[in-house]
Amino acid sequence: MSLIDIDPASLDWAKGEGLLPVIVQHWRDGRVLMLGYMNELALQTTLEKGQVTFFSRSKGRLWTKGETSGNVLKLKAVRGDCDADTLLVLADPVGPTCHTGSDSCFGDDIAADTAFIGQLDALIEQRESERPEGSYTTRLFEGGVRRIAQKVGEEGVESALAGVAQDDQALIGEASDLVYHLLVLMRARGLGLADISRCLKQRHGG
Repeated sequence: MSLIDIDPASLDWAKGEGLLPVIVQHWRDGRVLMLGYMNELALQTTLEKGQVTFFSRSKGRLWTKGETSGNVLKLKAVRGDCDADTLLVLADPVGPTCHTGSDSCFGDDIAADTAFIGQLDALIEQRESERPEGSYTTRLFEGGVRRIAQKVGEEGVESALAGVAQDDQALIGEASDLVYHLLVLMRARGLGLADISRCLKQRHGG
């Protein structure tokens, strides 16, 4: 079943007088980006356009996030909760979500530390696409898969050595280098952190 296969008619629109609260999370790292409201037409529009559309209580009309600023929310998934009166939307934000310029309406420090790996994966994907001058990541991509794989091997050995012969900070530093270069290698092959997560989830039994 598709993650955006939801039947608007199955939701309890009457409970909130035609409006349901919508929690929007970043699809890569789980950060809560914003809270909005949808009526049934807003949900249908979101599903049809693939861009998150709300019902604006202040404007009294449908409002597609980013319709003025261009900072849209690309729909990745939507689910109702157990009572069918709240929606959870996973989205890929284009630009900052908040009108203040922050990534999240709840502040940029809202995410757990582990969420940064998802942000790093997204940045590496952007570097691979844009290839900005002066970027170390760009140089890695331009060196090709073999060179990147060599760096992963080097960082793996250094991490192992740090694990048996150095202190915690040294191990953390080497492990960070390893994770970064591994993400670059995955992206060079057209893959990313989500592919690793899916594999680990399947191994764990779902």
